[in-house]
Amino acid sequence: MQIRQESLTARMTLKELAANPPLLTADLVLVFGSVRRFSENKLQNILRDRYPAAQIVGCTTSGEIHGSGVFDDSLQITAIQWNKTEQRVVHTRMNNMQSSFEVATNLAKQLQTPELRTVLLFSDGLHVNGSELLQGFQSVLGDIPIVGGMAGDNAAFENTLQICNSVISDNLVIAVGLYGDSLITASGALGGWKPYGPPRKITKSEKNVVYEMDGKPALPLYRMYIGEHYAKGLPGTGLKFPFAIVEEGKREVEKIRTLLAIDTARNSLTFAGNVEEGEIVRLCQTNHDRLVEGASEAARLVTGNLQSLNNTQPGLALCVSCVGRKGVMNEQTADEIAAIKTILGPQTTLTGFYSYGEFAPRPNTSDSVLHNQTMTIGYLSENLSS
Repeated sequence: MQIRQESLTARMTLKELAANPPLLTADLVLVFGSVRRFSENKLQNILRDRYPAAQIVGCTTSGEIHGSGVFDDSLQITAIQWNKTEQRVVHTRMNNMQSSFEVATNLAKQLQTPELRTVLLFSDGLHVNGSELLQGFQSVLGDIPIVGGMAGDNAAFENTLQICNSVISDNLVIAVGLYGDSLITASGALGGWKPYGPPRKITKSEKNVVYEMDGKPALPLYRMYIGEHYAKGLPGTGLKFPFAIVEEGKREVEKIRTLLAIDTARNSLTFAGNVEEGEIVRLCQTNHDRLVEGASEAARLVTGNLQSLNNTQPGLALCVSCVGRKGVMNEQTADEIAAIKTILGPQTTLTGFYSYGEFAPRPNTSDSVLHNQTMTIGYLSENLSS
């Protein structure tokens, strides 16, 4: 496995990229960048000219991750050449959020073989139900690990874009199947958020839309808890106050859900993943140190898995974190990337993005779920002795 990266900051032009020779004859190219950079004329043509034999996939972000830090309004390009691993790329365009499960099952059937080892998954960030999407893949593939995330647009919540070879569009779902016994995978996912306030029971919801908590309209209750100052900036300010879904009678967080939209006419809250009727929720808050420690623990989960494999080969860490974490840490966002790099070591290349939802297995399992407000890491390498 060989990995090379190209990083275009906000001030660099595509012409400058095209003027330099490519660094690698790649099989797979991951591209993460801002909506502005993805909207630039001829981006897909330039990438295709540079990597004619590669499958090119990626999405827009709310911040781009590179081993040297976190960037805004940039393009981060990671070229991968496999030694033994096989790959297959499939994609489709969504018609509506309600079709998320069906779309996923159709894509999963195209990837399914006995040799499938993991799936990289990138989707539109605003028009996909991430929970339903993963459930659709799992209904076909079982417990195959799935890592990736939902595209962002720098917390504007207006439009996200995805790239699959010559196509740049919104509403896409892109899946990369990786095959063969030489592939080494590991994952880690942890948040660092702390629940506060009283528990509330979801008394009326439909998939990822919450209408009532404790029999009361959801939006006014949510506004009251976050305060007038933050309520004026919804839905964007809601990134700092996600829901923690907790087991009734216990304090442990089962999963976290990020607010995507509000509907003042229906007094509802729309989240990046499902919030079921009967579930118990609490609001969350955090600080810089807790988020960095959560990222560190996610990286330690990866290294714990790799130690059992005795892996010393170069690897790639696909890091997908939440835009809500970036909003809390602000100019110190790069601290969580630096912590991951220190733990995973210099032999590991980092790439990824800040998202509207993260796909990764639960800690120490292969049960992939939609995370929110979580640092997730999908690690890839190859065992050349196999």
